Amino acid sequence: MHRILFICHGNICRSTMAQFVFEELVRRAGREDEFTVDSAATSREEIGNPPHRGTVAKLREVGIPVGPHRARQISRDEFDRWDHVVYMDEENERGLRRILGADAVRACTKLLAYAGSSADVADPWYTGDFDATYRDVVAGCSALFQHVTNCPAPALPAARTR
Repeated sequence: MHRILFICHGNICRSTMAQFVFEELVRRAGREDEFTVDSAATSREEIGNPPHRGTVAKLREVGIPVGPHRARQISRDEFDRWDHVVYMDEENERGLRRILGADAVRACTKLLAYAGSSADVADPWYTGDFDATYRDVVAGCSALFQHVTNCPAPALPAARTR
């Protein structure tokens, strides 16, 4: 069983998008029984809120199901339950360091690192560009899927380009 936790600041935009995108990759590969996937925040700002309407709209546009979700914050005591804790940007890394401690953060990975990039996943909270976020998330999640399974990731619909 592979256990993957996606992290962003509020757990309503990027980490939820990554969770649902990765779940769709797993579903399309027919490997649902091999994975547990979830997402969480480094902050408490959005706790209890559903995914952002822009995330929901983008995922529906490309035909990726949005499951039930309420934002939550990662806790120190759950860290050992996850094989991969995957964050979206350097600000998330600082938040994880505050919550988990410096040693634990060394075991966490920025999502786009799996795709060979040091870039942050575009944050639509500030840009409003959910297409760019989706492109980043698909690139990172596809590479993570291949990293974990040693198999190519199933294809997902492309985002519009602006």
